[in-house]
Amino acid sequence: MFKLNLKIALRNLQKNFGVALISIGGLAIALAAFILIIIYVKHETSYDKTNPNYKNIYLVGRVAPAFTTNYTPPPLAKLIQQNCPEVELAGKLLPSGFEFSISSDKRKVYIKNSVVADYNAAKILGLNPEKGLIKPKGETERLFYLNKASMATLFPDKTNDSPELVSMGSKAAGQTATVSGIVIPNLHSNIVYDALAVANEIDTQLGFGYPNYYTFIQVKPETDIKNLTSKVNALIKQAKLKEGFSVANVNTETVFLDPLAKLHLQPTAGTDTNFKAVVSIFVLGILILVIAFINFTNLSIAQANKRAKEVGIKKVLGSYRHTLTLQFVFELFIQCLIATVLGLILAELFLPAFNNLFKVSLYIWQGDTNILWILPAVLAAITLIAGIYPALVLSGFKPAMVLKGNFNTSINSQWLRKGLLIFQFTIAAIFIAALTVVSAQIKYMHTEDPGFNANQVVSIKNMSYFSKTDQFEVLRDKMMKIEGIKSATVANIVPDGSSTGTNGYTIEGVDNSMEFIDVDFDYFETLDIKLKEGRFFSRDFKTDTANSAILNEAAVARYGLKNPIGKTVRGCDIDYKIVGVIKDFKSQGFENMVEPTIYSIKNPCGNSKTAIMLKIDQKHMAGALALLKKQWPEINKLDGEDFRYEFLDDLYGRLFQKQEQLQSIFFASAMLTIFIAILGLFAFARFMTNNRTKEIAVRKILGANNFQILRLLNSSFLWMILISNLLAWPIAYLITAKWLETFAYRIDISLFPFILAGSITVLLTFITVSVQAAKAVKANPVKALKYE
Repeated sequence: MFKLNLKIALRNLQKNFGVALISIGGLAIALAAFILIIIYVKHETSYDKTNPNYKNIYLVGRVAPAFTTNYTPPPLAKLIQQNCPEVELAGKLLPSGFEFSISSDKRKVYIKNSVVADYNAAKILGLNPEKGLIKPKGETERLFYLNKASMATLFPDKTNDSPELVSMGSKAAGQTATVSGIVIPNLHSNIVYDALAVANEIDTQLGFGYPNYYTFIQVKPETDIKNLTSKVNALIKQAKLKEGFSVANVNTETVFLDPLAKLHLQPTAGTDTNFKAVVSIFVLGILILVIAFINFTNLSIAQANKRAKEVGIKKVLGSYRHTLTLQFVFELFIQCLIATVLGLILAELFLPAFNNLFKVSLYIWQGDTNILWILPAVLAAITLIAGIYPALVLSGFKPAMVLKGNFNTSINSQWLRKGLLIFQFTIAAIFIAALTVVSAQIKYMHTEDPGFNANQVVSIKNMSYFSKTDQFEVLRDKMMKIEGIKSATVANIVPDGSSTGTNGYTIEGVDNSMEFIDVDFDYFETLDIKLKEGRFFSRDFKTDTANSAILNEAAVARYGLKNPIGKTVRGCDIDYKIVGVIKDFKSQGFENMVEPTIYSIKNPCGNSKTAIMLKIDQKHMAGALALLKKQWPEINKLDGEDFRYEFLDDLYGRLFQKQEQLQSIFFASAMLTIFIAILGLFAFARFMTNNRTKEIAVRKILGANNFQILRLLNSSFLWMILISNLLAWPIAYLITAKWLETFAYRIDISLFPFILAGSITVLLTFITVSVQAAKAVKANPVKALKYE
């Protein structure tokens, strides 16, 4: 029986090769897209899952009325460890803020992400060296590790485990370190690093006024997290009061415990853009597969009348309905199996492009994204969902009716077929409208004035600290002698979406918090930031390096200031005098509102100023950069020969990367959905047209012209497409409106995306149906009626 059913299945595939190619091809393409999306979603939702204590690890963060942050003060980890018995381990780590070089005698590597961690933090997060995690001796020893690739580059002939001496930064600077061994970073983790320094404890001398660290805790299983959060809040308030913090500061700030499982997609401090993108992509994958199911089902039903006589004869000869149902399910299973194999082949072919789009390294057959186990379930689901109803329809023919030539399949199932076609084009219209809105928002972000000018600004990677203005002035004077350099400045951060942290400030008795950015002279001029009132920092005013401050519009609004120039801001034990107010600029992109920010040259509570920015004339860009590289050992001794740079507009443009990825996915999904829908429509229109050849012949004999017949054949399909659009438009509006809510600065939704979706679907339908109808229109009516 198996061999017989297999022969029948293969024979029918050969007999109806064109339709089978469309149905199997459409399903294979959809499966390829679904496979790629599934492995991506699996990858994105499994960060840090290799950690055995994954479910019991939490990041401690802080919440105040004006901000939410993951940064905490250094004493917090020890405070929690000593006073919370439900916490097994508590530790802290400090990520590096800059890129630096490491050199052996003959070779050099650049470290982009380095982490300094205490022993407990390394143990909690599984930051394990190749030979195992060793606890440093005493309070001062730090064990330094590099990843395998860096060690292989620096010491290609190394055969033992002995420590190696390396230079940090420029060799002329004379900074050295001892590499204790190789570390193996988890590339699928929230903690990204290629160099690791482990100490017994780090920065024990700092108090609660330096919230620049990440504090991680590992709790005992079944711990009451809500109760633990309350306990930690009480501890930190008590400790801060002892250290002299104001009651207002203590009472307005609380801590939260963020599970390690949520850090990648849904962090408490940060945006859930990644999560929404993953959900959107997953839903797109499901919808593409559903459309392929519908297409497959529709085409199977449309082919039913060709098997009607076969069913009638088999039933007359004694076949039962369940036997026929199993036969047709088996035939459809063969088609689904072929589609699955083709889908896997296509997925493998498109995987490199997919990895390049999302900047990941995914595999279909190995690693964390292995989906071998899910393929049988997917194949079974496809067969049952897309095949069971057509099999029931095919096996349900009545012998007496079909042997007389009375096929009622088209009448009995026409509402289902039309409904499925409407659903297909509804999804296609949603994708087209959504793609148009996404593209419009991305275009808006690229073209809208962010409030500063990143063009022709070069960000130089640097590891020198410029805590005092006169330290940078020496470098600035040397750089300004190079032709083409218009201005030079340094700050603790560049406007690339990064956050520098917050501090509490008091203005006119009002306590609140602001982000702080530590800058130098010419910062605002280099970035072409607009002044609203007052003045910028100037070398003509000696007090600017001591206690002058500039606020942005958001800060003025937060404190409710009128005539802010000359007023006093109290923070970090300094009374700042406001000398200027700048217009808000979108340093963190379009998703977040501009944060209230204070700019100062002197900030004891701030971060080190390492970010050098140069404004260079476009005509002299290449020459200026070449001279900078040549003269850098003299200009900046600590960096020496390690001159590296990035263009600020490129850095800022990376803020739009996730949205551009989503745009690419929407574009591919829309094209794929339309393609599959058109494939189904093409075959369905062919079937419907063939069924109406005699009707067309009669109409032509009675005087109908070609245009009237084309209009007749198109009318039923066009009405279905119009219904599809009427259903799609409100859904597309709700989806895109919800997506746009993730942006603080966004476009308004117009009618254009919906009109465009309707126009495209109607036009494609008209072309597809007309191509099929043209053959029937041109046919000789005599051939269709000669046997009547």
